[in-house]
Amino acid sequence: MNVGQQATDFTCAAVSDQGEIIDQFNLYQAIDGQYAVLFFYPLDFTFVCPTEMIALNKRMQKFKQLNTKVIAVSIDSQFTHLKWRDTAINDGGIGPVDYTMAADVSHAICQAYGVEHNEAFVAYRASIIIDTNKKIRVKHVNDLPVGRNIDELVRTVQALQYTDKHGEVCQAGWQEGHAGFQASPKGVSQFLAETADQL
Repeated sequence: MNVGQQATDFTCAAVSDQGEIIDQFNLYQAIDGQYAVLFFYPLDFTFVCPTEMIALNKRMQKFKQLNTKVIAVSIDSQFTHLKWRDTAINDGGIGPVDYTMAADVSHAICQAYGVEHNEAFVAYRASIIIDTNKKIRVKHVNDLPVGRNIDELVRTVQALQYTDKHGEVCQAGWQEGHAGFQASPKGVSQFLAETADQL
């Protein structure tokens, strides 16, 4: 699946943000009326993954303020997710995170979204942002050894919401609280005349 396409719906087992096992977690039901981030990662109880998951959890209040549902997805079972969540950070766990963890044991979800590693057969470190119309707006994919910048993920959601609300485009490095500009020759000329030295 690529940017601009409708996000593929799925139903699978999951662990809720309250630490409860959900037998039939449905994407479309869970994200209805919200933006969403599908946060694919390779495996529970590994090495780079807990750093990403803890960093993601530390920014959950911001995602909630942005009306954005976060769903982490790996090929582990819901039982492994729950065990990892119930393991203390100092013991290699991630603690009681505030987002849903989907169990893609069949690999159908990572395959549908085109983010399965073709040799390791786990998900790449992929972040997919879906808008309120359930359309894919952003797809970032990192190779397995490279952890993501969660602040950049937050910034990208903010930028999408700005463009959706104001009908303007966001320049390189746009930050919350900054203005964008009209997508026109006049708009870009005026913007660059005023701010090119800040890019």
